[in-house]
Amino acid sequence: MDKKDLRIIFMGTPEFAVGTLKALVEGEYNVVAVVTQPDKPVGRHGSVLRAPAVKEYAIEHGIDILQPEKMKDENFLEQLRSYQADLQIVVAFRMLPEAVWAMPKFGTFNVHAALLPQYRGAAPINWAIINGETTTGVTTFFLDHDIDTGRIILQSPFDIPEDANVEYVYDGLMNLGAEIAIKTVDMIIAGDGTVESMPQDKMLCKCKELKTAPKIFKDTCKIDWTKKTKEIYDFIRGLSPIPGAWGTITMPNGIELEVKIYKCGEKIYCEEEHVPGKVIKNKKKMYISCNDGLLEIECLQPSGKKKMNALSFINGYLN
Repeated sequence: MDKKDLRIIFMGTPEFAVGTLKALVEGEYNVVAVVTQPDKPVGRHGSVLRAPAVKEYAIEHGIDILQPEKMKDENFLEQLRSYQADLQIVVAFRMLPEAVWAMPKFGTFNVHAALLPQYRGAAPINWAIINGETTTGVTTFFLDHDIDTGRIILQSPFDIPEDANVEYVYDGLMNLGAEIAIKTVDMIIAGDGTVESMPQDKMLCKCKELKTAPKIFKDTCKIDWTKKTKEIYDFIRGLSPIPGAWGTITMPNGIELEVKIYKCGEKIYCEEEHVPGKVIKNKKKMYISCNDGLLEIECLQPSGKKKMNALSFINGYLN
């Protein structure tokens, strides 16, 4: 089978998915259509519609676009069938019903931003950093009835530096995900539609603890200053730059202020007790007290204000 004979439908929405779609298009694979979320209302009154990143890329390259409101809608399913796809590839998209993922004769595989079975769920990059992992990766697997539980095809690891935030890991996994997707497609082509895969059940026995990656909400992002310094440091970088960790800090004069924190610096461990969440100024540096020490803050955003560096905050709030 030649790659131009393999009819592919690609499903995805954000920029993360564009990396894989771009690799398929530039590799001259036969992407016959993309499926993405409907345009999203933005602006003060929601009067402007913003197209998903995948749609924008598809328009630029003349690829047919489907944007169903409901994945089980009969009109959408009929459209999907009309493309007679051999394979579907999913990256950062919604949960699919069996009527969709079982449609192609070679199945549907997903590119997941974690080393399954670890970090099943909607926010694997965030939770890997929040939990202080030093390694994550990408996985391709065939979709089945449950979320992120299908048979694993390929995996590729990715190192997380101690100071890396979501943006760094996101970019790295986007590129790595594109590479592993192409390798997976090539394996399917070489096998005339068949490829070896492993049930995740066989890998569960190797996991001392199975960690999940549930969706991130505003309450998820609240900083608990009573936790240890390293935990808070990882929590902040695991939510930076989007959606951003937030919390209430206590100024030296006792006034409480709600802020988002985007970047931290050094961690100072000490046995003496501190009031959790209290701001401590030391010359041109700003620290916040935690359970077992002090955490330097380098970039933050007071509620209702613009993002600023620590020196600007000191000059505006602490002098």
